[in-house]
Amino acid sequence: MKYIYTATFIPNEDGTKFYCRIPDLSGCITTGDSLEDAIEMIADAASGWLVVAEDEGNDIPAATPQHELEIPENAICSIIRIDTFAYRAATDTKAVRKNVSLPAWMATLAEKKGVNCSQVLQDGLMQLLNSSQAR
Repeated sequence: MKYIYTATFIPNEDGTKFYCRIPDLSGCITTGDSLEDAIEMIADAASGWLVVAEDEGNDIPAATPQHELEIPENAICSIIRIDTFAYRAATDTKAVRKNVSLPAWMATLAEKKGVNCSQVLQDGLMQLLNSSQAR
């Protein structure tokens, strides 16, 4: 799934660190040593937050319009885009064994041609899942 939220970034007194949070995601808070680092850190934290919420079937809050957020005076706001499908693909890389049934003639022909059926299945599922994400 794809999400868009507003994140707030508050610099410390000397501007060497940033405290960042996504107000709509309770507890989604982190820090960064630079604004660029903080953006990367909050996007990662939000991705993890949303993956857990999806997996556990929790309600995922809608993004609050920026003009309705209580934003501290010295805060910097940024739109953060989160793609939990891409996050899962990048972080959950363990292999899971699945049994697949094929007609005997197809399995024989695939073996003769050196086709890696596991890779073909992965490629096909990735294409199918990416197109269904766009809907």
